[in-house]
Amino acid sequence: MPFAVITCGPASAWIDRVRRITNFSTGEIGTVLSEAFFRAGFDVLCLRGEGATAAAPPDVEVRGFSTNAALAEALLGLERQPDIVLHAAALSDFDVARIHGADGSAKLSSRSGEIQITLRPAKKILPGLRSRFPAARLIGWKYELEGSRDEAIERGAAQIREARTDACVINGAAYGPGFGLLAPDGRIAHFPDKPSLAAHLSGL
Repeated sequence: MPFAVITCGPASAWIDRVRRITNFSTGEIGTVLSEAFFRAGFDVLCLRGEGATAAAPPDVEVRGFSTNAALAEALLGLERQPDIVLHAAALSDFDVARIHGADGSAKLSSRSGEIQITLRPAKKILPGLRSRFPAARLIGWKYELEGSRDEAIERGAAQIREARTDACVINGAAYGPGFGLLAPDGRIAHFPDKPSLAAHLSGL
């Protein structure tokens, strides 16, 4: 039975033990993809951010993650090589590097007054997946809010080149309604909604 791994939902960067910086993501795309691949006859593992609010897929194995590092560890620790990896998780773009003006306690107190948090770019997971899963079909995601549709497509093309993926799904305000599936040769297919995108991807 072919094996599909789907990542979805938000990751977080912890400020202290109760506060974190996170992206907004319901994780719904992971549920839609998981169900489509399950119906297509795949063994499916859904790696799902703990902050996801959409219903989890009922028919497949679901494992939670909280941070970028936790997701990377889950991917590196897979017991078998996947045939396809769909990396739709909304990962943290930044980690907390330093907190100025606080005492480093487990729960920062507002009585300390003003604090400053220094962020550093987080290490990306997608570029490391080709060497880990050399035979798998890798599909990345680009969610773009700013710029034109052409600019969003070019950012997707850059992701394909840099991460050596087989395709990139592009969506967000810059792309416009629906989803674009960009191939390495520049061809792009448009899908109006998540179910139609999932149905196409599960039939690849």
